[in-house]
Amino acid sequence: MTAVLPDLTVTEAEVRAALGTVVDPELDEPITDVGFVRSVSVQGGAVEVHLRLPTSFCAPNFAWLMVSDAHDAVSAVPGVGSVVVELDDHHDSDLINRGMAAGLGYRGTFGHEAEDSLDELRATFQRKAHTAAMERAITALVRTDPAVDVAALTLGDLPAGEHTTDALLRRRATLGLPVDDGAPVLVRDDGTRPDPAQAEMVLRRARSVRISVDGNAHFCRGLLTTRYPGSEADQTPRPEDRLLLPLTVSKGTHP
Repeated sequence: MTAVLPDLTVTEAEVRAALGTVVDPELDEPITDVGFVRSVSVQGGAVEVHLRLPTSFCAPNFAWLMVSDAHDAVSAVPGVGSVVVELDDHHDSDLINRGMAAGLGYRGTFGHEAEDSLDELRATFQRKAHTAAMERAITALVRTDPAVDVAALTLGDLPAGEHTTDALLRRRATLGLPVDDGAPVLVRDDGTRPDPAQAEMVLRRARSVRISVDGNAHFCRGLLTTRYPGSEADQTPRPEDRLLLPLTVSKGTHP
């Protein structure tokens, strides 16, 4: 009896879905949402992806992270045999593309110009992403209940299934922070809950991080559409959860 092999034909939709798991480290958005995927070509099990950035001088370490993560994500799609991911129109495109094709890794590609490790850079942006998600979740809740005690909030107090709540839980899990209902929502970078007297300061700092992340995302989207007219069609609108509140967390405050 001849075994029936599964159909592992790779589709462009599958490749794009995999690319959707790749997050720009600075903007905290999938590269598919911000329009950084220029093209996807699938021929049997061979996949070729071209990426683009808002400017030709985006930081090489960020560019490398994006290209490397995209290569890993596409390579993991069942049925994919060969993967080529190239970065277009960047001042280090040739260097990055040669290094990726040769499997040299970050240090092997950039030599003495490479940082000691990209792990801490990635961790720094993961912490920023968590801080921004934390502030958004708190902001969304305070808009519905201005009298909420922010300092005492736990994850169980957040509305289940909401975009802001789910985004916060994902980012906490990435950092290894607790995600149980009793865990505090407002925390410092080290995951500890601030004293009630420090809660306002911690939330102010979180809001400044969130504004920076969101501002960069809007700026980069605009730069991309200026550099590549028509690329706005490849961008996904951002969720409408970015409204600001007064910089206070005391009870009785109204937005």
